[in-house]
Amino acid sequence: MTEPGRRTRTVTIAALSGIIGVLAGILLLVVFLHTARVGIWDRLATAVSARMTRIDTSQPTVVMQIRRLARLESVSYSMDKMVSGDREGRILPPVLTGDRILLEVHGEAIAGVDLTQLNSQDVHVDARTIHVHLPPAQLFTVALDNARTHVYERQTGLLVPVDPSLEGEVREKAAENLRQSALAGGILASAHQNACVTVTKLLLGLNFTQVTCD
Repeated sequence: MTEPGRRTRTVTIAALSGIIGVLAGILLLVVFLHTARVGIWDRLATAVSARMTRIDTSQPTVVMQIRRLARLESVSYSMDKMVSGDREGRILPPVLTGDRILLEVHGEAIAGVDLTQLNSQDVHVDARTIHVHLPPAQLFTVALDNARTHVYERQTGLLVPVDPSLEGEVREKAAENLRQSALAGGILASAHQNACVTVTKLLLGLNFTQVTCD
């Protein structure tokens, strides 16, 4: 083999050796980084990989995460009762001019917190500690279950026809009674408390260590 040929072969072998050496080094580094998990080897692997843990706790991100819960329906109040209504004449007795209805009523009031109303100033972040001031709880819906609410009894006087508006008025009164009963029963306080529990679980899942909510 001529001298130029031997020189070319030597250069080629050296280049291949270098490539093989680099690949072997990379392979050993990968194995080391994946297996070093204890003591000084773990610290050395962390230093070699130069990785740092970063947690995004900026207010806009946190607010967006909470807002994704949207209208959080956190508590419901049910009512099952009998509600009556009647009209009576001023002169003749009820048996002649009266109109009485008895409704079997089923209804539900749902309360919660509209988290889409949360603003940036309602969230205060300090490292891994966060304080959230929730929007006020509100009644989302108060409605009778029409499929289960029905006339249980109707008595109409001999001299008058059935008043078609009486049932509607009794239903409206029953719905208002449901609303008042739910409020008196503390539905808004329960809704706020349950919303705080849900938001707290969400924020703890975002790696906050201390969460306060009011």
